[in-house]
Amino acid sequence: MTETVSLSAESRARAGKGTARQTRRSGRVPAVIYGGKQAPLMISLEKFAFDRVLHKPGFFTHLFDISVDGATHRVLPRDVQFDPVTDVPLHVDFLRVSTDTQVTVMVPCEFVDQDKSPGLKRGGMLNIVRHELELISAADSIPEHITVSCEGFDVGDSIHISSVKLPPGVTSAITDRDFTIATIAAPSGLKSEEATGEATA
Repeated sequence: MTETVSLSAESRARAGKGTARQTRRSGRVPAVIYGGKQAPLMISLEKFAFDRVLHKPGFFTHLFDISVDGATHRVLPRDVQFDPVTDVPLHVDFLRVSTDTQVTVMVPCEFVDQDKSPGLKRGGMLNIVRHELELISAADSIPEHITVSCEGFDVGDSIHISSVKLPPGVTSAITDRDFTIATIAAPSGLKSEEATGEATA
């Protein structure tokens, strides 16, 4: 399950580019909390505190408890706008969530059991097609990562979503096909041997 991070914020009286620029000049990052059948709440975050959590792995899958004016809002980051030149965060969008909120998120894959793959033990290469999976989950049950086992896969095999065990209550957002997550590619030496054998034949 995803971790919950606490952040303090200040409310902003107005939206708009001028107000946002002024907020950034004061060393803060403008942001908005929306959704949950409530009016959008304009806030600002302390830049250095936000930078620390922004650059940690799994930022978009972590829940945040943001404290504003004595109230705490449980939210999920949905978008961060960056300056195209300096890569400094310019604005953040947070979605209000509750225990029954269903969200679509990108969750990283963790590949394990590589020592149990006949293909990899023969020198094959793990060719990762998808480093992340698009999943649908309850907001408070977002997995930190999805474990993908390489056990039993040989050279030329593909690992599909159907062979991955997803946590209870978590489903793939892509349902129209059994898509590939990774393949076991032949090592260059084996490819050369096969090519030589075909030429001789």
